[in-house]
Amino acid sequence: MKRAFRYRLYPSAAQEVELLRTFGCVRLVYNRALEARTQAWYGEHRRVNYLQTSALLTEWKRSEGLGFLNEVSSVPLQQSLRHLQSAFTAYWEKRSRYPRFKSRKRGKASAEYTRSAFRWRDGRLTLAKMVEPLEIVWSRPLPEGAEPSTVTVSRDPAGRWHVSILVETTVDQAPRTDRVVGVDAGITSLLTLSTGEKITNPRHERRDRERLARAQRTLARKQKGSANRAKARLRVARVHARIADRRRDLLWSWSTGGCPARRPARTAATCSTLAAGQAVTACGAGVRPTRR
Repeated sequence: MKRAFRYRLYPSAAQEVELLRTFGCVRLVYNRALEARTQAWYGEHRRVNYLQTSALLTEWKRSEGLGFLNEVSSVPLQQSLRHLQSAFTAYWEKRSRYPRFKSRKRGKASAEYTRSAFRWRDGRLTLAKMVEPLEIVWSRPLPEGAEPSTVTVSRDPAGRWHVSILVETTVDQAPRTDRVVGVDAGITSLLTLSTGEKITNPRHERRDRERLARAQRTLARKQKGSANRAKARLRVARVHARIADRRRDLLWSWSTGGCPARRPARTAATCSTLAAGQAVTACGAGVRPTRR
């Protein structure tokens, strides 16, 4: 099976400039293709597929005003068109809403590189249009002998860089157990097990509430479009990222048995929760028991 491993990334000044330029071109191509498909559908009731948007991309590269698209790798641009095609496929199948335009100021920016757009040699990753390999913090090793098939570089609203490496690997199955435990999500307690054990809610947001409120008040006083407002927005995003990281770390530690006070019941609860999620995925929401 394919599995992605995510790491922190610290690009050099030149690499950061190249990646930011690539992010901008990816966003531009995606938005222009979405606009073309929207106009074709609402104006002519005609669907535009991936091959047609790829032909449009070739025309845009040849135009005088969009010649800078040739300065970045073509693979992330093509991948953005494939992502748009997947978004429309999900929309036609009524699995998601209509695709939205990408914004430079909202959400995270990313670019996806397939195997032809990067070099993997001796555990070092070098992207297309770059001379030096990326400086990656290897917080955990990749599976032995794994070869990356796709690399996604992203930058979150807090200004942190990450790289996600997709590899083909095997997942060891956990030993089967006959133990069953019920899990109830609450407010005062994060989780309550049928065995009587309660998982305390650490309330990470409450611990940083004062810092967040102060950062938001500072942001509200800044003039829109100014450099100081951009700095204040970054401080707010970092507080939110700190809260999200704490919450994610707690859930990950509890679900994988990384807590020091782990008991076997937690492993059983994790397996039961995972099995319930897989049942809903396979059979639909109707598999859930009816509430009375």
